[in-house]
Amino acid sequence: MDQVVLGIDTSNYRTSLCLAREDGEIVAEARKLLKVKEGKRGLQQSEAVFQHVMNLPELSDQLRLDKWRIAAVCASEKPRPLEESYMPVFKVGEGLAKCLSVFLDVPYYLTSHQEGHIAAGEYSASERPQGDRFLAVHLSGGTSELLACTRHECGYRIKKIGGSIDLHAGQLVDRVGVALGLPFPAGPYVEELARQAAGTFRVASSVDGLNFSFSGPEAALLRAISRQEVPPAEIARAVEQCLANTLEKVLRKSVEQGYGRQILIVGGVAANQYIRERLIKRLEHTAVGAKLYFCDPPYSGDNAYGVAMLGWAMHKNRTFDNV
Repeated sequence: MDQVVLGIDTSNYRTSLCLAREDGEIVAEARKLLKVKEGKRGLQQSEAVFQHVMNLPELSDQLRLDKWRIAAVCASEKPRPLEESYMPVFKVGEGLAKCLSVFLDVPYYLTSHQEGHIAAGEYSASERPQGDRFLAVHLSGGTSELLACTRHECGYRIKKIGGSIDLHAGQLVDRVGVALGLPFPAGPYVEELARQAAGTFRVASSVDGLNFSFSGPEAALLRAISRQEVPPAEIARAVEQCLANTLEKVLRKSVEQGYGRQILIVGGVAANQYIRERLIKRLEHTAVGAKLYFCDPPYSGDNAYGVAMLGWAMHKNRTFDNV
């Protein structure tokens, strides 16, 4: 029986477990979205923690952990690889990893949610960025950052070089989606609705160098909804258009400033097909010369696959062995 590493990710939106072999093959995984009441735009941390505690036994049973040779356990312990980064939800997964380490007599390793997204992008994309240095764009409900990344034997060294100064990309999508009467999280529903649009309505993007803002576009979109003068499908497309334009401007500037042309785009918002196609058309044009890499859509959103693969990297190097 092949050995596997168990990845655990307990984010703001989803409880995730993944069993992966060293070569990156997933042998089993289980995920469950956290429940958000209709009309609400998120969860309090206490409620999210409770749902993770309730979800983990069910998901563990689905994986049949007793059927696998688990070499190690790895969990995301915080949102970003920064000392001050903290969020209560991640302590649920960290606690489970430590308990399983004792019960199974295997080492446990800890990483960050952001590094897990980047690793999931690299391992699930049709091809990976060339070389050990590349740019990553992390777009989700809790993060909208432009990152200079360097691979190392146990993960990544990450430097934030730009990002949102207010709302995150996923927040813009969710707030507008909920205002349109769509379920939360609204990303897939906004994308489906936008397919009916002709693209007759737009809102301006707000970019300053490598930083950007979504509060102005949000206000314009919510005004359009309240006035009922713009069809919902056109508003949904305007959200996508604004996000794509914002990213295009920022990434053009990053290329001009010499941060490199290899760009990996991850996070739940990166699953949007319209945004992907528009960025490829605009940024892979010979005038810019960038090369874009996208996470496989099922692994763009929160998942434990990247966490499991980072666990393998740390296990092979034993840098953070906690036996």
